[in-house]
Amino acid sequence: MKTVKAIKVMSAILIAFMVLNTSKSVQAQVKNDFPIPMLKGGPFDVVYFPENMPDKNDGSFYPHEWVQSYGNARHNAAFTIAKDAPDWMVKGVSWQFAEARSWPLSEEKAFGESAYGVKGSLTTITQFYGNALGVSVVDGIVYAESDDNFIYAINAKTGKLIWRTSPVGNTYMGNPVVVGDLVYVTPGNVGFNFSNVMAYKKTGMAIRGGDVSFNGVFALNKNTGELVWYYLTKGGTMPTPAFGEGRIFFSAGDGTVYALDAKTGKEIWKNEVGGMANMSSPAYYDGKVYTAMSLKAFIYCFDAKTGKVLWQGTIPNAENTGMGDVSPVVADGVVVMDAVSMLKTTSSGKETMNTGIRAYDANTGKVLWTKLMGEGPKPPAFKGGMPMIHDNVVYIGTPVNSVYQAYELKIGKLLWTWNVPDAGPAGAGRGPATYYEGVLYMSTGPSVFAVDPKDGKLIGQKHIGGRFGIVNPSIVGGTIYLGNSWDWVIALPVSEVNQNYHP
Repeated sequence: MKTVKAIKVMSAILIAFMVLNTSKSVQAQVKNDFPIPMLKGGPFDVVYFPENMPDKNDGSFYPHEWVQSYGNARHNAAFTIAKDAPDWMVKGVSWQFAEARSWPLSEEKAFGESAYGVKGSLTTITQFYGNALGVSVVDGIVYAESDDNFIYAINAKTGKLIWRTSPVGNTYMGNPVVVGDLVYVTPGNVGFNFSNVMAYKKTGMAIRGGDVSFNGVFALNKNTGELVWYYLTKGGTMPTPAFGEGRIFFSAGDGTVYALDAKTGKEIWKNEVGGMANMSSPAYYDGKVYTAMSLKAFIYCFDAKTGKVLWQGTIPNAENTGMGDVSPVVADGVVVMDAVSMLKTTSSGKETMNTGIRAYDANTGKVLWTKLMGEGPKPPAFKGGMPMIHDNVVYIGTPVNSVYQAYELKIGKLLWTWNVPDAGPAGAGRGPATYYEGVLYMSTGPSVFAVDPKDGKLIGQKHIGGRFGIVNPSIVGGTIYLGNSWDWVIALPVSEVNQNYHP
């Protein structure tokens, strides 16, 4: 027994020695009254490899900021590059980066299936293990948040780690926002403690993430991972924040929406509208902020300067978790939301749902059109699909019946329906599509697909393995960048998914 303990102690010392001697640790300078409790040189301190930074010339061809979830208010993370860009950037690169808790991509079953079953293990590994959302790509660096408690910065060309940090112990389920010299991340998880469960039983309301872990906004130096400032909240902050007008907008699990000064973290306004934030990330558009809440199933439009609610709306028969699971998409003066709705129990005891879509006038909240996507089994965990808008068409998926559909943005005319092949027991269609050079790309289930946006016909596909959660393909030049629930960040050439792609 003493021998085993001695081995464990020696192993811990060896690991600490390796971290200290193979990386350069960065001392955080926090602009708050109290520093983060962090052991200097410990396993959660910043690990920094400046030699893996991208070439500045290469970085100049990439996007220079990532202002909200999925890149912009349209949720279309597609970026063409200049004709004089390096050849590798045009043709695309291929690499796979294993994060701290990576599960083999070749392993078809999720970890924990023997205990949680097929559906339960798939959702648990997405919520507590790997990347729930996609990645952000700025100045030649891929930024990723993982439920393994870390945030990563990776060289977009080589797949080598630049820095890794964990400013506070919690899951990171968002899409890093990158503006200027800062990266903004928001920790939060799906948990409720017993007191919140009892509060929900009594009142029908609860605080997601309250007294479970630490939540809020953490601003990091984008080049080093150094913590610059933080702002703590009681409610969980799973959604990705949005940047606009020099401010960071975000929502929390206690039903509060906030605006902070993006440089200092100073609070500008907050509005306690009630309900709770799940995964509905705010969208900033034309001086307004749009986000949705659960329990009170509403989408809200806020004045970005004052925080005043300008209008609110809902979707008929929306389930309590439905609205708060989906991030509003905005373009051409139209806001589109979807939510699981019309929960039914069949004679055999199985539960079914539909997916309701509603389009609103972005300024007034007037309902423009409402549609249903079709009935299917009740999905586990995250039940919605993130919409994307391109060229007056909204593309939207749903795990209820594992389809993607296309609608005319202004009038809601259904253009086509595409059924995701081999959707799996937990359903497919959660992540937004990406429109790039005349083709739609979707990452769902264990694969990435290319689909014709005119008629919804399949063009090509690439099996990756693992599982893609609420993930969009982030495309820059000839490369698709992805986050995976098996705790990987992946780069692959567009041509491997779409053989018709010739850069």
